[in-house]
Order: sequence, then structure tokens, then C-alpha cells
Amino acid sequence: MTSLQIGLIVAGVVLVAGVLLYNWLQERRVRRRMDAAFAPRAAGADVLLDATRGAAARGPRVEPTLGDEAPARPRTLPENGPGPEPDTDDAAPYEPPVDVIRRTGSEATAEPLAAPLATATSDAPERTAPAAAAGCGDSPPDPDIESIVTLQPVQPVTAGALAAGLHARLGKPLRWFGRRTPAEPWRRLGSDTRGEFTEIAACLLLADRTGAASAPLLDAFIRLTGEVAASLPAAILAPSAGAEAERAEALDRICADLDVQIGLTLLKTGPATISGTRLRGVAEAAGFRLAAGGRFEWVQEETGATLYALQNYRSEPFTADNLRLMATPGAVLLLDVPRVADPARVFDQMKLVAKRMAQTLDAALVDDNRRPLDDAALAAIRQQVQATAAAMRDVRIDPGSPRALALFGG
Repeated sequence: MTSLQIGLIVAGVVLVAGVLLYNWLQERRVRRRMDAAFAPRAAGADVLLDATRGAAARGPRVEPTLGDEAPARPRTLPENGPGPEPDTDDAAPYEPPVDVIRRTGSEATAEPLAAPLATATSDAPERTAPAAAAGCGDSPPDPDIESIVTLQPVQPVTAGALAAGLHARLGKPLRWFGRRTPAEPWRRLGSDTRGEFTEIAACLLLADRTGAASAPLLDAFIRLTGEVAASLPAAILAPSAGAEAERAEALDRICADLDVQIGLTLLKTGPATISGTRLRGVAEAAGFRLAAGGRFEWVQEETGATLYALQNYRSEPFTADNLRLMATPGAVLLLDVPRVADPARVFDQMKLVAKRMAQTLDAALVDDNRRPLDDAALAAIRQQVQATAAAMRDVRIDPGSPRALALFGG
């Protein structure tokens, strides 16, 4: 065997060894990435909630029309004029333009969520007309979303003895309850409530769309109940204002990640507009009714709950007077996901109404970025609605329930 042959054999062995070593290193690198991606999650972690937090934290998913507005301010859309060009890249996946309500003093971040809320125990029906209008309404005290102070009067008292508390306004919804014995259910108290009560509960909502209850607000609440207790007189059991403020902030962070609205826009092309009288006729034929808030609402007769709304594409509100004179380039159908039971079904209904109205008005159905909405895009939006509803249920906030109406009101 010549030296040339020996050299070739050695070179071949070195080459094969190098290839094997390279493949081993690549396999090890891929395995590390897979292990990191599919590593076991911490106890209590939830895939849907993580996805919702990530979407809120990234920023681009948030519709820019709400980015810096006050949280309780109605959603305003741009005046008629040049807008972004429609996305014509068929290869790019459709990403629904989801509105995330920004809460005062709290932003949606990627930090871990608090533990899921406990399920509220109540024999009351999940949805009633009063609950739809007033959040928690007459549902029992909810210790997971309310700060609760209990009073035990020396003698049974009437609701009239609590007048100072019943008429107090603290900046967050305040409810008072009473019962005669611990075995009886709580009864919502008003100035005209009859009977005497041996136990009183004052309940202040910890968070809503205006933000979390602050420590000074909670301190004022506890001082108020102390003054009421002294006037009865009654023993009082009150939590710490600081601890309750921390609970309020944690609750508000959870809700900020889930506060989603979906809009479907009916838009005329070019300089064309829709007269207010025609828009009203078409809207009312579709089941909408003009509401006091400057928009049309589709109200479910059985519950009195607003399922979705129709508002002006411009910032000008709809009223009976200005509809006779106005002309608008379009209108927006708006679904407030947390405030309706079965949001996916309601979205399906709103989608059909939007398609029919678009055909009747000879308008295009587009999203907030003026991209045309075909069936694939609408299916993507529906998936986002389903994901948000599932994430809400995972933290024991059923969409459209009295608990959800309270937390996503204000």
C-alpha cells in the first residue's frame, strides 16, 4: 500500500468523523430547542391565557384607534379619507385587528397571572335583564371581585339606618346586602327595602374598565363602613386597604388581558356615502334599535342584554335628529366579547347581519385596517373570539355573566 493510498484512507476517515460530529451537534441543538418549547408548564399555567397575554404584550395586535384613549371612552374611528392600502399578499396569514381596552393605571403585560378566580355560588339565573344593565345586580356578594366589609348590629336594623352608606358614591360600584340569619341568602338592600337585618355586608367592586380600585379609595370605603357601624352601633370586620389594593391590581391585570372587542366595518368606496335615514331604515330592519348612547343596539328580548352594536364610522354619534341630516361613509358592527354569553355564536349572528347590510347598502365588509373580509378572514376572527372566551372561562369569568358584566363595565 502506497503512502498516497494511506493518506486518502486517513482523509476519508477524518471526513466521515467530521460529518458524524456535525450531525451530532446539530441533533443536540435541535433537541435542546424542542425541550425548551415543550417543557412542562408551571402549576396553574394555561396555554390559552399565555397566548392571550402574549398577544396583548406584543402590541401590533392592538388596534391603534384605542391605543392612548381613556379606557371608558367610546371607540372612535377615523374620519373618511385615505387609509392604509388593503393587504394583497395572499401568502401572508390574516391577523384579526383586535381592540384591547387599555385600563387606567394598568397595562397588559407578560407577567404571570394570579390564580384563577373561584366559581361564584349562586342559585340565581346566570343572565337576567337587571344584571345585564347593572353588572353584578342582585347576585350575591362575590369575594373574588369585591372588597367585603361585614357589620353585625347589636340590634336588628332596617335599611333606612344605612342611608349614609346606601347613598355613598366612591368611584366604584358599591352594593349593600342584609340577612336575618347566616342560613338565609343575602338580600340586596335599597332605601325602600323592608324588614330588619342582623347582618350587613358592604361590597365594593375591585376593578372595572376604569382601572383597579386604589388604596385611597379602598381606605375611604373602609372608613365609610366604620362610620356606618358606629352609628348603628355594630361590630365590624374589615380587610386591610393595602391588601385589597394589591388584590385589585392583580384582578385588573387579568381582566386587561381579556378585554377584547371585535369590529366589522361596512364601508362605501370612494366618495360615496350612506344617508342617515337609509342607514337607520336598514339597521332597524336588521333588528337594531337606536339607543341613548349614540349608537344602535341589537338587544335580546328574553334577557334584555345587548349582544352587539352598530356605531358611526365617524366620531359623530347617531341620534334621531342628526340621522335625518347626516351622511356617513360607513358604520361599524361592534362585539364586546366579555359582555355576551356564548361570544362565538353571537359573532356568527353579527357576521350574517353584517353581510346582509353590506349587500343592501352596496358597501364593502372590511376590518379596521380596511382589508376586505372574506370567509377565511372571518373564520380567523371567530377563532380569536373563541380563544378569548375560553381564556375567560379558565379564570372563572364566564362571558356575559354578572361577574363579567361587573368587571368589564364602567
